[in-house]
This record gives sequence, structure tokens and C-alpha cells, in this order.
Amino acid sequence: MDTRRTTRALATEAVHAGRDDLAGLGLHAPPIDLSTTYPSYDSRAEAARIDAFATTGAEPEGPPVYGRLGNPTVARFETALARLEGTESAVAFASGMAALSAVLLVRGSTGLRHVVAVRPLYGCSDHLLTAGLLGSEVTWTDPAGVADALRPDTGLVLVETLANPTLAEIDLRAVAHACGSVPLLVDNTFATPVLQRPAGHGARLVLHSATKYLGGHGDVLAGVVACDEEFAGRLRQVRFATGGVLHPLAGYLLLRGLATLPVRVRAASANAAELASRLAADPRVARVHYPRIGGAMVSFEVHGDPHEVIAGVRLITPAVSLGSVDSLIQHPASISHRIVDADDRREAGVSDRLLRLSVGLEDVEDLWADLDAALGERAGTPAPAEAPARV
Repeated sequence: MDTRRTTRALATEAVHAGRDDLAGLGLHAPPIDLSTTYPSYDSRAEAARIDAFATTGAEPEGPPVYGRLGNPTVARFETALARLEGTESAVAFASGMAALSAVLLVRGSTGLRHVVAVRPLYGCSDHLLTAGLLGSEVTWTDPAGVADALRPDTGLVLVETLANPTLAEIDLRAVAHACGSVPLLVDNTFATPVLQRPAGHGARLVLHSATKYLGGHGDVLAGVVACDEEFAGRLRQVRFATGGVLHPLAGYLLLRGLATLPVRVRAASANAAELASRLAADPRVARVHYPRIGGAMVSFEVHGDPHEVIAGVRLITPAVSLGSVDSLIQHPASISHRIVDADDRREAGVSDRLLRLSVGLEDVEDLWADLDAALGERAGTPAPAEAPARV
């Protein structure tokens, strides 16, 4: 009798999902398929497969057709990410913004162009909605106001939790209930499926900038939406029409990144929690934002000049992005959220003195020594904050 578990733990899925067929193929590492096109001697059958894709967006059965319809290496990553997020499917794109754009295009194509969104969001997501670049119209609200903000033409509710850059947390079950039949999209980039799985709380769509934790090494640009197969079919059609495809090598790197995702997130989170505690006790720091569910991101507001802190780090890299094995720091008001109107930015809690720290896998003592030096002299500074602000 085979007593092996049919339901596997997240850490096991991270290592094996998308690779289950390799042993049967006589392989250990996943192959990289770089083909852009594939031969077919039966043009009638090929026409039928293309017609089927045009109707449903379902992945064509049999051999691949063309790189813009799909790629076997990218498909492995999509399978794995869907397993980790607990959804039927996932569709990968060339970037996180390409992925969000595809979702907006799917909803807008049915006439549902209105979006209800909660700030803060990643700055470029905020700008895409506010500027109406894809013909969308946005109503900004707080989580409690979602139900009242819905209209007959509302096609999407968008939240980010943990939020960029304040790390604010949202009760996903409550928001999902307020959405009714309107799809809820949750940007899960900061939390990753290691800390939360939004589909289990009622979200229909889960968005990742896969550039961040899923890749994990700062060497791949990608986005992905985990969702049900019906919505995935529409997303594939948009991807085919717009060309926002993910390169196969990026798909390979992402699949490899998923294998260590739980280990990386948990180790970096331990570092982040320690740094949050030390920053909260430091008189040079006015406030610390660190979420209840943990994670590897810390945001903090300084009494002094935040630009001096950016200029003062040596081990930590002053750069945009996050989720890498090495630590990164940036000033959101100048960089990631510069494109957001200043008043809207501050109202969402993104102050001009806020710094966002993506904590990596370095030794925590080395990280603290670098932050301590960058924060400058302690003499004559105000009293420390009481504790990290759990948001």
C-alpha cells in the first residue's frame, strides 16, 4: 500500500512543482526550450488548434505552436506558481506591470473599466490607474469603503497587502466579501505564498512582480497572475495579442528561484524582524513599520535626512526593487512612488522621511553595523519609538 501523502507541504511543492515529469523523461534539471517556432506538417490540424485558442485561450494540446502562444519552460514555472498559490492556473508575463495591464485589458474588453483600489499600491500601479492609460477609471477608497465604491461597471477591486511601501495589512476575507461578484486582485509580491495565499481568502486573482522574491536573485524581470483557468484563458489571449511574453530563460530562472523561496523568505524575515526591533529602539528613528505576519521588508521613518542614510550605506545596496538575496534600500518618495501625486502619497502614509528596506540573507550583525553607521551620530536625537508599528 502506498502511504505517501497526496497533499504536499509548501516547501515540498516549491522544490518539486513543475518538475514532476522530469524523472520519467530521464532528466534531473528542467530543460530550457528556446525555440520561437515549432514545425508542423499538418496545417489543417494547426488551424484547428489556433481556432480553439482564439475561442477559449486554453493552452493548445500537443506540440507548441509559436512562442507568443506559450513556451514549455515558462509553462513549468506557471504550473509551479499556481500550485504554490493554490489556484488552477497561472499566466506569466514580461513584467509585473505587463501582468497588471493584461488584467485591466481583460476586464476593460467587456466594458467593465471601473476599478476600485486601496492605497498605497506600488507607485507604477497607482500611476497606471490614475492616469487612465488603458482607459480605466479608478475610485480610491479604504478597505472599509470597498462595497460603497462599487458601480455597475466595476470590473476589478485591487489591493496590495503587504502594501508597498508602508507594509499595511488588509483583512482579505472582509474585502473579498465586500467585493461580491467583482473579482478581487491581490498584489502578493511582498508577502509571497510563504506568508499568505490570497486565493484561500477569496481573491480571484493573485499578482506577483516575479522580479522580486520569486526570482530572488535580482537577475530576472517578470510578472505572473495566479487565477482560475477561465480567467487564465483570457489572459493568454491578451498576452498573445499584445506580445508581453516571458522569455524562456527567465521562466527557467523563476522555476529555479521557487525551489528556495520558503527558505529565503524565512531566513530574510528573521533578519528583518531583528532589524525592526533594533530600529524601533533607536533614538534616530521616528517610526518603524513591520507587519504582523512578518516578512523580509521593513520601512522606517527617520528624524534626520533620509537622503543621508541612502548615501551612507556601504554593505546594503541603495537601489530600487526588492526581494533579492542581498539587502536593498530606497527612498520611496524619490523613487518608487515619485510618480504618485505628493498629496496622495502622503495621505497614503508614504512620508518624505520614509525609507524602505528589503532585507536579504547577510549576517544580521553586519547589516545592523551598516545601518548604524548610515544613520549617523546618536547625540542630541529624540527619544526612541516605543515599538515597531505593527500595521
